[in-house]
Amino acid sequence: MNSDSDLQIAGDILEVTHLLQPAREHPATVAEFAGLARTIAADRAQWAHLVEYDATSRWYHRLRTGPGYEVWLLSWVPGQGSGLHDHGRSSGVLTVLDGELTERTERGQRALGAGSQRVFAPGYVHEVVNDSLEPAVSLHIYYPGLTDMPMHAAQCGVSASEPVAGDVVTA
Repeated sequence: MNSDSDLQIAGDILEVTHLLQPAREHPATVAEFAGLARTIAADRAQWAHLVEYDATSRWYHRLRTGPGYEVWLLSWVPGQGSGLHDHGRSSGVLTVLDGELTERTERGQRALGAGSQRVFAPGYVHEVVNDSLEPAVSLHIYYPGLTDMPMHAAQCGVSASEPVAGDVVTA
């Protein structure tokens, strides 16, 4: 690779937006799924009118499906979280549309503001929480479509561990 290559300098394809290809109607690669999420995020008319906030539980709405994938819209009021979980056999892209979320993993935590994206593979264990004082909205793309979300027990804060027996959420 050239020493002046954008990829070598940036180190992360998602950080070099001018190198990313526009989203295809039916994505097939990680970069294309991330591009689809950015395209949907930029088109507020497509999703903003659908958002609801529920103080008793996280609100979610399946926005669309495609060949083998699903796109979900979620809202988070302050204090709501996902619990420590993975996504079974699904890979995914999490994009924050409005507000701020915190992602916690065994490696620590990271604040995710509007426009932030996280890409994850099957078996990736994390917890997403709205630690802020304002509501948040996020977009989630799962490939293949989400069929289970095994919950994990937290030990000494947030850490990866064995799933809690019988504690599986189905989509």
